[in-house]
Formats: sequence, structure tokens, C-alpha cells
Amino acid sequence: MTAVPAAGRAPLSPLGLAFLVVASTGWGLNFPIMKFLLSEWPPLCSRGLCGVVGALALGLMAVARGQTLRVPPGMWWRLALVSTLSIGGWVASMGLALIWLRASEAAVLGITIPVWVALVAWPVLGERVSLPRALSLAVALAGIAALIGGGGLDASLGKLPGILFALAGAVCVGLGTVLTKSFKLAMPPLSLAAWQLGIGCVPIAIIGVVIEQPQLAALSRFGWASMIYMTLIQFCLCYVCWFAALARLPAATASIGTLLVPVVGVLAAAAMLREPLSTSDIAALVVTFAAVAVALRT
Repeated sequence: MTAVPAAGRAPLSPLGLAFLVVASTGWGLNFPIMKFLLSEWPPLCSRGLCGVVGALALGLMAVARGQTLRVPPGMWWRLALVSTLSIGGWVASMGLALIWLRASEAAVLGITIPVWVALVAWPVLGERVSLPRALSLAVALAGIAALIGGGGLDASLGKLPGILFALAGAVCVGLGTVLTKSFKLAMPPLSLAAWQLGIGCVPIAIIGVVIEQPQLAALSRFGWASMIYMTLIQFCLCYVCWFAALARLPAATASIGTLLVPVVGVLAAAAMLREPLSTSDIAALVVTFAAVAVALRT
């Protein structure tokens, strides 16, 4: 997931809705796929290298469509800041979070992004935190509490680092989203996505290669399939469909549509990884949905 670019009000389009479903489904399926890949490859390398290759693919796609990759003068530092937060922060934090969390738990925590957007917009854009926005934060915290208390005290303490990493990633995306709105990065969608992925993922990939020292021989055919999925589907197809959906749908509709991501993530984790679907998981999903719904309506 990345910062949401501004989009004007557009009539609901069946094709736009189809693009939105493809993007949200692809991102949701990525949670159990990432979790499986961690059993064979370390998080920073797998996420960072897939992002770099995905950035190159998007760049080639942009050139093929006649979009320029030139960054306007004076925009480099803004692009670097937004990319580091929205992409680098999310890619690194969520990869590390999955070391301690189940895929379903990470998916639920990931959709708290709109809540953090609402809160960060106060100091950055001067948008005051209204009572509904404060309520959304309280409800989101209740959902997080349901996750933390789901397996008793020992289990909760054991997954606390993962929860903190996942929340850090969501906060980074929230801040990056608000800064994108403030900075108004004027670039074609595919070119912007390619630069964001490249700038955000190259440092993660370098750090991963140096620290984690991955071995290609450790990847099974399922591991290679996971890497290919993360590169071509998560970072390429889903972003292309996301921008195509934003071009055809109101931004609010697109944002609400991303609520499909945790639903797909939770169900896919149960089916693909045999993760138990506990009462606390369902409660956290429902409560977090409520928080996001309140945040999106304010």
C-alpha cells in the first residue's frame, strides 16, 4: 500500500470497481504469502528486493505508455521523504512484524491507516481532531487490545514487538499520505509509483543483503513463486489497478473499498496457512472496521 493521490469526484464505474477489487484482493493475499516466505527468506531482503524489481517493472511500463520518469525540479526531497515513509516504512515494518504476528493479525492492524491519517492531518494540515475522529482512535485501540489479549498474557507479550512494528508501518503510511496531500507531487501515476517503490525499497534491500545475507539456495519452488507474486502482483498489478481505480472512482469510495484487504488477508491466512480464526481475531476485525468507517466519514 502507498499514499493515496488526490482524485476528483468521479461517477461510480463498474470497471473502476473491478480494478479496486483486484487491487484489494491481491494485497490481502499478500499477507499469508509474506508469512510463508519468512520461513525461507529473511524479511528485509524478500520485501526490499521484490520492491526494487517491481519499481523497475513499473518504470518500464510507464515509459512504454509514454509517461516521463523525469522528476520536476525542487521535488526530489519531497518525493524522497514521502517514499521513505509510505513505502520504506511500510515495507520494512510489516515484514518485521510478521516475524511475531500471524498473517491475519498483521492484516487487521494494517487497516488502521485511515485512523492515523485523520490524526496526523491535525498537526500537518491543520485539520483539527473532531469528536468522531477521537472516537475512531479509541475504537481502533479497542481492536488492538482485542488482538493483544487474544492468547493470554504470555502470548500477548510475545507478539508485542510485532504489533509495534505493524502500527509503526501504519503510522508511516498515514504520515506519508498526509504529506503527499500537502506536497502535491505532480507526476504521472505510474512514474510516481515507480519512483516511490524504488526510493523506498532500495535502502531496505541493501540493508537486508548486508545484515541478513540471504541464500538463494534456501528458496524452494514455493518460495520463488512467493517472490514472483510479491513482485508482479503486489508491487506491479495491484498498484496499476489501484491507480486505475482512483482514476474512475471517488477517493472516498476507493478508500472504503480497501477494507476488503484485511477480510481477504484473514480468510486467506486461515485457508493457506491453517491459521486459527479465533473470537478475538473476529472481534478485532469488526472493531477495527468500525474505527476506519468513522475515520473515513469525518
